[in-house]
Amino acid sequence: MLKTDARATLERRRAEVAEMFDHVAPRYDLMNDLMSMGQDRAWRSATVAAVAPRPGERILDLAAGTGTSSLPFAKAGATVVPADLSFGMLAAGRGKHPELPFVNADALSLPFADDAFDAVTISFGLRNIADTTAALAELRRVTRPGGRVVVCEFSTPVWEPFRPTYRWYLQNVLPKVASVASSNLVAYDYLGESILAWPDQPTLAGLLHDAGWRAVSWKNLSGGIVALHRAYA
Repeated sequence: MLKTDARATLERRRAEVAEMFDHVAPRYDLMNDLMSMGQDRAWRSATVAAVAPRPGERILDLAAGTGTSSLPFAKAGATVVPADLSFGMLAAGRGKHPELPFVNADALSLPFADDAFDAVTISFGLRNIADTTAALAELRRVTRPGGRVVVCEFSTPVWEPFRPTYRWYLQNVLPKVASVASSNLVAYDYLGESILAWPDQPTLAGLLHDAGWRAVSWKNLSGGIVALHRAYA
């Protein structure tokens, strides 16, 4: 009975997250620019540098949204597969980037064979998955031996006196910024809550290790507001 209840909870969570992103898909990229004050572009560039794509490689870009994060991998000559749970995001992505092979995918049960990719990456999507360690293990499964993972995610500011100000921003300013361009304020209330509940840099590194990744390291961006974690299969 317990296992059945846990599975039902995961399925409900999956449906809620997908529905939320279906609603925000049309203005998703605009909202990212507004809420990050343009820093999201630098974060994407740092993620690409960490993945270090090479021509001919196969790269999985999970939680790819509208495909903005996937384009640099394709331009580097890699074969990139943008994958997302939200059909709304996939529709928006296919409209903007019909050249990319978008795939609907659940991070907890990826529709790919073992060892299918040279590199896997996920940006600002891991904290939306109900079981973090299981998702990281699933990413490990589809990565070839010696391949790499890069996780770009909101994290904990390294300067402790700044943390109360950052918390205040997430709880008070972010919803007001979202109200300018989004009709789904619940989604952005959730965004702030999910960031505050997310584990810090060392804790996420430990989860990667527990999921079977090795040589885990991280790099702070914007003073730790965002962190890049990298590891190897």
